[in-house]
Amino acid sequence: MNNTTPDLPTVQQEDSYIAQRLANVRPADWINPQPAPLYNMVVIGGGSAGLITAIITAGLGGKVALIEKHLMGGDCLNVGCVPSKAILRSAKAVSEIRGAAAYGVETTTPQVHFGQVMQRIRRIQAEISQVDSVWRYTKEGVDVFLGEGHFTGLDTIEVAGQTLKFKKAVIATGSRPAQPAIPGLAEAGFLTNETVWNLAEQPKRLAIIGGGPIGCELAQAFQRLGTEVVIFHNADHLLNREDADAADLVQQTFLSEGIQLVLGSNITQVDTMNGEKLLQYAASQARDTVVVDEILVATGRLPNIEHMNLEAAGVKTDPKRGILVNEFMQSSNQRIYAAGDVALAYKFTHAASASAKIVVQNALFHGRKKMTDLKMPWCTYTDPEVAHVGLYPHEAAQQGIAIDTYTVSLAENDRAVADGETEGFVKVHTRKNRDEILGATIVARHAGEMINEITLAMVAGIGLKTIGDVIHPYPTQAEAIARVAGLYTRTRLTPLAQTLAKSWMWLRRR
Repeated sequence: MNNTTPDLPTVQQEDSYIAQRLANVRPADWINPQPAPLYNMVVIGGGSAGLITAIITAGLGGKVALIEKHLMGGDCLNVGCVPSKAILRSAKAVSEIRGAAAYGVETTTPQVHFGQVMQRIRRIQAEISQVDSVWRYTKEGVDVFLGEGHFTGLDTIEVAGQTLKFKKAVIATGSRPAQPAIPGLAEAGFLTNETVWNLAEQPKRLAIIGGGPIGCELAQAFQRLGTEVVIFHNADHLLNREDADAADLVQQTFLSEGIQLVLGSNITQVDTMNGEKLLQYAASQARDTVVVDEILVATGRLPNIEHMNLEAAGVKTDPKRGILVNEFMQSSNQRIYAAGDVALAYKFTHAASASAKIVVQNALFHGRKKMTDLKMPWCTYTDPEVAHVGLYPHEAAQQGIAIDTYTVSLAENDRAVADGETEGFVKVHTRKNRDEILGATIVARHAGEMINEITLAMVAGIGLKTIGDVIHPYPTQAEAIARVAGLYTRTRLTPLAQTLAKSWMWLRRR
């Protein structure tokens, strides 16, 4: 498979879950409504950004139309967050069973039924699809148009032969997987994070091209489910845009779980032979070939800006950056805004939702809300997870900002020790000689939950001193955040006070 835009899913083997999801997000008997004479807002794209924009506008009493050419719910529901986190949970269950002996629990070798794992994913998608359904948005007052929309002027859009006139419009068409220019790859066929969910049988051997968040999450999931996974990555370590200590910890975890890593590599050719796929590569001045059953490409994403006739609307674009917007998410046409993946460097569902809220404020109420003012956290859902918010040290250096860094290892956290989850840390960066938090990285089993406390502190202008005054329940892994605050407080103490503090901590642990 090499579809960059996935086809509509089909009901295979009487799968009622696919039918249920399609009935919500792309009903076969849907008839588009008659357009209103004028819309306060027309939204192109029914993913996270588009849905949020539409429902907020309708809730405020605005007349809004939503155009979706594929499936309501966008990537997150249909091919992204929902299925990926569902398969990660199945993989984590397998890992927990295999490691149960360390907790004094005797178990048999877990048997993975791949078909049931995939069916569970489809069931979860079907259940959640009600939230993103045509029916829900229609009930909320949104005119839903299914079809491909394209601009016919500065303030008009055509969809399925009907013209919609608007005061303001929002482009929220998302992004798609990038396809690397590797000779023979297209002919051999490959999977992406969109098409991997169509697998009916578990591949025995899987090559993943790309060691970023998507590649790493799916690599660990398939390895734990029993597939032999090899990751090809062009950098010298996985997650190379993350904190180096965090990336190294994940990398060591992958190696311990049996994932093969080919780092600093360049795939030169892909061939097929007897139903197998052969990847020829060069790495560290050596050349070799790996044979697999399937290839998964995870080499980044590209914005969906084609087939909308944006020139007619006077909207400027860039092939890699997408819709070119100012800090208020406004395009070169002042009537038209953009939200989500199609205009953001942050390709996250929560970033799309946040940008949609900014767009509504700015477009409907002449607001001046800036996307750049937001504190954007993110998380890579490997096990352990890697969560981050704010600046990395190299970014602070580029901006001429001096920082202090405070780090607490989870090996020092009582709950992590009890849980057997000591591989991780909390690392917080502050402005030099101050408690102002500029950034943080957390590596832990539930780092995505823990980073919220740091993000809230940054948004509210709360420093480490105040976090140190917050009582954290004992024992929790989040207490490591309080310990980081304690490290800051200790720097403000005299030598005598530091000695007394150390004695108190020793007595507390007795």
